[in-house]
Amino acid sequence: METKRVLVTEKAAEVIAQLKEKHGELMFHQSGGCCDGSSPMCFEKGDLMLDDNDVWLGNIEGCNFHMSRDQFEYWKHTQLTVDVVPGIGSSFSLEIPLGLRFLIRSRLYSEEESKNLEPIRIGV
Repeated sequence: METKRVLVTEKAAEVIAQLKEKHGELMFHQSGGCCDGSSPMCFEKGDLMLDDNDVWLGNIEGCNFHMSRDQFEYWKHTQLTVDVVPGIGSSFSLEIPLGLRFLIRSRLYSEEESKNLEPIRIGV
């Protein structure tokens, strides 16, 4: 069985469902340090232009999750879990008006998990 690169908490999944109801299809991009530090940012699908500098890491709750190639090189040994906490971030992410912000919890893969990672895709 493949090891997923991106997971989502139940609480974050509930917020994603709420945002999908209001905005339709969504996408995530792991911020590289601009605006709100290094936070997962949620957009309406297509609102963020992707190119060959972006890596697709997986799908959470029907939403594609991407990050830049450079950042992926740094995080490639790490499983990401999207969570949500109270607070207002300083980004353009769709959850901000709800008084919430997505954040990443991470852990290194075990040696066994590293052998069975879900494949990535470069570009769109």
